[in-house]
Amino acid sequence: MYTIGVVGCGRISKNHFETIQQLEKEGKAALGGCCDILPERAKEAGENWGCSAYGSMEEMLKESSCNMVALCTPSGIHPDQVCLAARYGKHVLSEKPAGTKLAAVDRAIEACDEAGVQYFVVKQNRFNTTIQLLRKALEAGRFGRIHMILSNVLWTRPQNYYDMAPWRGTWEFDGGCLSNQAAHYVDMVQWMGGAVDSVQAFSATQKIRMEAEDTITVNLRFRSGALGNINVNILTYPKNLEGSITVLGEKGTVRVGGVAMNTIQEWSFADSHPMDEEVPAASYDPKNVYGSGHLVYYQEVLEALGGKRSQTLTGREGRKTVEIIEAAYQSALSGGQVRMCAMPR
Repeated sequence: MYTIGVVGCGRISKNHFETIQQLEKEGKAALGGCCDILPERAKEAGENWGCSAYGSMEEMLKESSCNMVALCTPSGIHPDQVCLAARYGKHVLSEKPAGTKLAAVDRAIEACDEAGVQYFVVKQNRFNTTIQLLRKALEAGRFGRIHMILSNVLWTRPQNYYDMAPWRGTWEFDGGCLSNQAAHYVDMVQWMGGAVDSVQAFSATQKIRMEAEDTITVNLRFRSGALGNINVNILTYPKNLEGSITVLGEKGTVRVGGVAMNTIQEWSFADSHPMDEEVPAASYDPKNVYGSGHLVYYQEVLEALGGKRSQTLTGREGRKTVEIIEAAYQSALSGGQVRMCAMPR
């Protein structure tokens, strides 16, 4: 039985509280407490979810019975909090992205290695039924050679979304739409396409008053020779329009669209396969853009903690997303192409 403490009681924490509550009903995990730098928010969450509330992460680590923490805090402080959890010998699960700077993520990975604790980064969209079927086709070799992978994140975030939390849209704590809203889509493109050789990006801050970008287009060259493209815009009128991934290969084309990669819109292969019968049932209606994969993700984490090897969940896997995002931002700033081999390790 793992007892989990939730760090940060803001927007995304609800998914974690609900998931832990469900796991508690199944006898697989328990909620060991919550904390937030805003005492009233921590108190409210504690009352709503039936757990002890703390005024700081360190206080919770010292006083609660938790042996794992879930970080639902601004991205820029994730690595330092991972290191703090490691010092107390706690396993740690971090929301996306793992951080805003690659060097800080590397320090977090090293801290967990030295402390002998497990470090996980949330990748719940990998467990969407639509994405699981796409991955199954990829691993079966049905695409043949991959030619191109495309992803669009066309959502809307109003100015008051950024005004309600001063850390949002800052380079230090959040980054822009690529780092925040599209982190899972960056992960999805590299998970399907493999190692990235180089990145070139153009970005703009066209409407939202913030440090980072509200619009970006990122071109990728994979080491396989395939090309990729990620387009992100949070100015889409009048509401969230699309969260998609399209894989184009010599023997197959698949497009998973909808608002959050929840609908298979194209499934075409040169040869038929029994998995084709799973396509109609794979699409679903998500409650929100976060999808519905947190429960399955947590179940995988608990299995990994129980001894099952799972490379898809680790901090090192989460590092890949941060590496691509950092390269894209470097490219947008310099106007040039960034080779991944030139990135700091």
